[in-house]
Amino acid sequence: MKLVIDNVSKTYDNGVKALQNVSLEIPKGMFGLLGPNGAGKSTLMRTIATLQDADNGSIMLNNISVRDNKQAVRKILGYLPQQFGVYPKMSAEVLLQHLAVLKGLTKKNERNDMVNALLHKTNLYDVRKQNLGGFSGGMKQRFGIAQALLNNPRLLIVDEPTAGLDPKERNRFYNLLSEIAENTIVIFSTHIVDDIKELCTQMAIMNKGKVVLTGNPLQLMEKLHGRVYQKTIERRALDAYKKQYTVINDKLFLGKPIIHIVSDTVPNDGFVPIDASLEDVYFTQINP
Repeated sequence: MKLVIDNVSKTYDNGVKALQNVSLEIPKGMFGLLGPNGAGKSTLMRTIATLQDADNGSIMLNNISVRDNKQAVRKILGYLPQQFGVYPKMSAEVLLQHLAVLKGLTKKNERNDMVNALLHKTNLYDVRKQNLGGFSGGMKQRFGIAQALLNNPRLLIVDEPTAGLDPKERNRFYNLLSEIAENTIVIFSTHIVDDIKELCTQMAIMNKGKVVLTGNPLQLMEKLHGRVYQKTIERRALDAYKKQYTVINDKLFLGKPIIHIVSDTVPNDGFVPIDASLEDVYFTQINP
């Protein structure tokens, strides 16, 4: 099972070029799609999920065309969008039962087995009678995964799933997705670099509607080995450093800016070499 995206483009009616000649090959396992807000990630996810058509190009899930055979794709697709709604006065168990019927699980015993299994898998079984309106953000995200898994999908798409989760919930979510990815194509779309570093063996970085980099996270970091340097500076000096060096990232530590630069030669001026991080890889593409 693999997903092949070939030369896909999408321009909205307002003229925004959301996707520009995007091509990716995504095998079974966890695939990270990283990029800033507005990079085109959600547009690509919606297109793969059959919610909109591309202007040109093709998307094939094995031998199934996403554009030409939407129903066949939907039968083996699970989707957790960035924003999804729940009925706040309905319990997790009742809503999951209802959604299972809509997904074709019409035999009561099979449906009950599936719903109970997913409530256990997502650690929601003990609160299954509780109304969804009382769920925390992390619990709602786990419910979202449960509904996405009702049809035993071969392709699972999760769009910004860890935004707003506390560290404990994020780790629980990581473990759940890793387990699912053992037998499923999982596309994990996010702007949080740590999500990709923790989970994915393959990734792509998108920016302004284009795929700007693909590869294995560890190998991409290795390519920057020996080229990243760091220095703590005065805030007023930041613009001057940006003019003199290729500054890929600046952040505050104890109130003072720390800058990371990429250089093929050893810089003077008090810079110290550091190990390249995936965040450094990311910013070389987003802030070239």
